[in-house]
Amino acid sequence: MPTCSKLARVIAAPVAALPLLLAAPVAVAAPNEPPPPAAVGGERLGLPGVQVAPLAGAPALPGDLTGQSWIVADAASGEVLAASNPHLRLAPASTLKILFADTVLPKFDRNAVHKVADAEIQGIGAGSSLVGIKEDLEYRVEDLWRGVFLSSGNDAVHVLAHMNGGVQQTVAEMQARAEALQARDTRVVSPDGYDAEGQVSSAYDLTLFARAGLRNPDFRGYCATRDMLFPGAVDKNTGQRGSFGIANTNRLLGKYPGLIGVKNGFTTNAGSTFVGAAERDGRTLLVTVMHPTSYQKVYDETAALLDWGFAAAGKVTPVGKLVEEGETAAPVPTGQAGGAAGAPAPPPHPSPAATATAADTASAAHTGGDGDGDGLGPVGWIAVALALTSGGAAGLLLLNRRRAGGG
Repeated sequence: MPTCSKLARVIAAPVAALPLLLAAPVAVAAPNEPPPPAAVGGERLGLPGVQVAPLAGAPALPGDLTGQSWIVADAASGEVLAASNPHLRLAPASTLKILFADTVLPKFDRNAVHKVADAEIQGIGAGSSLVGIKEDLEYRVEDLWRGVFLSSGNDAVHVLAHMNGGVQQTVAEMQARAEALQARDTRVVSPDGYDAEGQVSSAYDLTLFARAGLRNPDFRGYCATRDMLFPGAVDKNTGQRGSFGIANTNRLLGKYPGLIGVKNGFTTNAGSTFVGAAERDGRTLLVTVMHPTSYQKVYDETAALLDWGFAAAGKVTPVGKLVEEGETAAPVPTGQAGGAAGAPAPPPHPSPAATATAADTASAAHTGGDGDGDGLGPVGWIAVALALTSGGAAGLLLLNRRRAGGG
């Protein structure tokens, strides 16, 4: 621990930058201070825990939900019927492919043919899900998209990303698309959703992506496809190209009545996430569940929330809404976004150089995304100094509590 004199020397130079480095005040807000502005989609969506406003005759929510974050929304009206920590920022895994498709899918004719170069299927993360694309073979664009939606193929994502100008450009375009949709919890590092440090999204944002994507008939068709024959290798003896069967990894498709899609995701680090859309009696509901306690529960809890949503329609007061592209939305206040469980603030927008480096390396090595480190570091010591000068021991106690609680 530095002495007071050493500490003074450490902080003397950067002290002028304190207002920029410390985004949130150290002091506790006064009791009569007005509440912070509402989260994107409504103030209640920025509050921790379950948010629901039942009217007479409304069914009870399922009682055994384990998802860290979830949301039930009407796709047409955008009304959020119920939610729990919908702005909590978590690793999205392959559900980020929804944003990838919403960004890139409109750019290419589905009947266009592309010959895959070897470089286009290099640098894919170890253990990635693959559809089985081979270099020097031609594929129709629609086959590549079915590889993305059915097999969650990271190889298909990388080929399409290269067609789109490369991984770096695609990551940048995905981030821009997220911002256009006002998905402010999302930070994109890898286009396929492979675990990468700093890559996060939320149940609210993933639902925005699904709602936007489903407005594209091709997107809707791909995510609803249960199985198909995928182009294979060329037989050396006959010269004929073979094929092999692939099936949608979405376990609710064909099992839950009226399910349209959309996308499942799983990594060891991220756990399970699922975005589902179902239609019943002319109403389409969207449900996103993130990080329940087991892989199967993500499907069970999605189905239970869909059942509840159809039964509760018209019997609950909406607790928020899905914003439309271009619609004015209040910013998520610091410390509110992310809801419960000590949700972290969003990572800052990386510089173009940092984005390029991260995009190049994220799929090549599993980082774990923990972002944990030892020691306070220079900014931490500056915070200590500020606490000492403005709050004394109370400031130090607050800082210590924030570190012990994980932020």
